[in-house]
This record gives sequence, C-alpha cells and structure tokens, in this order.
Amino acid sequence: MTRLSEQDDFQVALCTAPDQETAERLAELMVSDQLAACVNIVPNITSVYRWHDASGRSAVEKDAEVLMIIKTHAELMAELGELLEKEHPYDVFELISCNIEQASSAYLEWLENSLRF
Repeated sequence: MTRLSEQDDFQVALCTAPDQETAERLAELMVSDQLAACVNIVPNITSVYRWHDASGRSAVEKDAEVLMIIKTHAELMAELGELLEKEHPYDVFELISCNIEQASSAYLEWLENSLRF
C-alpha cells in the first residue's frame, strides 16, 4: 500500500440516484468525460432522510435508491458537481467525498491516467 502525500488528493465520492438506469447514464457521462476513473453502482439501497415539502412542513421520508461510488480527484469535484447539476434528476442531489489515504501504487497510477487534469 502506498500512503499518499497531501498533493495527491484522490477522492471517493458518493452520489445517490433514483434508479439503475439513471445511475448508469450518469456514470457513463462521468467516465466518458474523464471526471471519474470508475463508478461502482450499488443497487437496492434504502435512504431515510428528512425533507421539507412545498408548504414547508418537514417529514421523514424513505425511498429506494441506487448508490454511485465515484473514484475521482479533488480538482475535478467542481466539474463533477456541474455535470450533476445539469444532468441529475434531483433538485438536491448528494455529492460528498473523502480522501483516499492509502491505495496500491498500481491502482493510483491507473487512477491518475484515467482522469482529466
């Protein structure tokens, strides 16, 4: 395993989608635009969250969703957000990330060569 220096700011980002078809479409856009090296799609998750309806009332909601696990770089997060702002069906979509602190050297090299900088 290679410990990354601060300048190597690779990220694992998470984003939910309403269904498999939407997740696949978004993942293909991310990878073809080289904003993501890889997107894993995890089907059949249940999200429980608080949401405000049009009248401003708050309620706990529960929905079936699909989770996208996105491998990218911190420098690409803003562009990834722009793509999702344009293409994601949700008014408020999830896009959160955390640093990859350790990974194999071969994986890091592949990751770097798969992304647009």
